[in-house]
Amino acid sequence: MRSLRNRLIAAVTGVAAVVGLGLAGATPSAHGVSAADPVGPPQNDFPSALGYALLHPTAVPPGANDWTCRPDAAHPRPVVLVHGTFENRYANWAGLAPRLKEAGYCVFALNYGGGSGPIAGTGDIPASAGQLAAFVDQVRSATGAAEVDLVGHSQGGTMPRHYIKNLGGAAKVDKLVAVAPINHGTTLWGLGLLATAFPGGDAMVGTTCTACSQQVAGSDFLQQLNADGETHPDVTYTVIATRYDEVVTPYTSGYLQAAPNVTNQKVQDFCPLEFTEHLDISYNDVAGRLVLNALDPGRAERPRC
Repeated sequence: MRSLRNRLIAAVTGVAAVVGLGLAGATPSAHGVSAADPVGPPQNDFPSALGYALLHPTAVPPGANDWTCRPDAAHPRPVVLVHGTFENRYANWAGLAPRLKEAGYCVFALNYGGGSGPIAGTGDIPASAGQLAAFVDQVRSATGAAEVDLVGHSQGGTMPRHYIKNLGGAAKVDKLVAVAPINHGTTLWGLGLLATAFPGGDAMVGTTCTACSQQVAGSDFLQQLNADGETHPDVTYTVIATRYDEVVTPYTSGYLQAAPNVTNQKVQDFCPLEFTEHLDISYNDVAGRLVLNALDPGRAERPRC
C-alpha cells in the first residue's frame, strides 16, 4: 500500500498546486448523464486517473456513455460500470472502459452517492441503489436492451446486490461482475485506510460518509443484504479478489456463498506474482481479463502474467 499511497499523494498534491483544492464547488451531474460532460483520456493506473478526476470532476471515462451505441449479436447487453466509495466513474474506470469498448460492448458509467466534487459514493447505499436503478433504465431505454451486465468495484460490486434483491434489478441484470467487493464488510480500519487516499476522505469517515458505516462488518445494512440468501438465481455473479487487498479485510470476505451461479476468483490463482491492491485492481491487466471472461465465457482467455 505504501507505494500506491505515495503515488496518490503525489497526484493529489500536484493537482492541489494548480487548483488550490477548490473541489467543494464542483458537483457531478445527476447520475453522471450530461451531454456537456467531457470525455477524459485513457489512463494506465489509478493515481493518474484520480489526478485527472480532481481537475475534471464530471469527466466520462473514454469509451463510455455513447448514447447512440446499439448492442450487437455478439455483445447483446450493455455494460454498466459502478464505481466505489470515495471514487467516481472516471477515476475508477478510465482504464477498463476503453478496453470494454474496444472489445465491442456498449459501455456506460454513472456517478452516484453524492459527495463533494470528484469524491462520490459516500451516501446511503440503498439510496445509491435507487440511482443505479434509474440509470439502468436510462441505458435500457436508449439501447433497446432488455438486460444489462454490471461491473462494479468495491462498494460498486456490493451496492448492486441491493438493487437486484430489493429494487427489481433481477429482471434487468444478467451478470454482476464484482471487483474487490465488500460483500461481508470490512473493518473501520480498512475504510479509514481507503479514505486517506482521497482529499478530505479521512474527515468524512464516521461523519458524512453514510456508506462507510454501512460497509463495516456486522452493519445492519449488510446483515439485511445477506439475509435469506446472498444471490438471486436469475443473475450470474463473479467476484474477482486480490490477496493483497488492504481495504477488504480479509480479502475472502468479498466472496459470495457458493452456488451454481457464483464464481469466486482470486487474481493470484492465475498469476501468483501479481501484487495488485484494492484501488489498483480496476487497472490491473489480469483482473481486466477476468472481467472480460466473466462477461463472455464463450470467448474466455487465460490471463497473461
